Amino acid sequence: MPVTYMTEEGYNKILAEINYLESVKRIEISAQIADARDKGDLSENAEYDAAREAQGLLEAKIIHLKTAISNARLIDGSQLKTDVVQIMNKVQLKNTKTKAIMSYMIVSDTEANLKQNKIAVSTPIARGLMGKKIGDIVDIKVPSGILSLEILDISLG
Repeated sequence: MPVTYMTEEGYNKILAEINYLESVKRIEISAQIADARDKGDLSENAEYDAAREAQGLLEAKIIHLKTAISNARLIDGSQLKTDVVQIMNKVQLKNTKTKAIMSYMIVSDTEANLKQNKIAVSTPIARGLMGKKIGDIVDIKVPSGILSLEILDISLG
């Protein structure tokens, strides 16, 4: 798995989720399996099968999260600059066709959340903006065609 850049906040959030999954959800699912097992014949017990499947999904999620943090590199906020677009910058953009103004923060893949206007560094828009300056107009290929964006401002997130 490649190196994942993340903030200390994002790193701590993943650690808290792992702790919750291991200390709460794992116990709940084990109890469901034991409860279903007590109901008799396991070969025709849909409740038992569902609990075992939930256990497998939970363990896979725990492994995925542990892998993500084992490959994490924390971003040092003191090293961030705003002369060019980089990860952890908030970028104000104007769509040159519609004149709509939007603002996004470029974050690691694990911290992306479109509802909070946080886009992953691996997205086409973020990749197209990286290294660009205020005033630059960037044409970015997106599924719906070419998006032309003007960089209005770059600030620290």
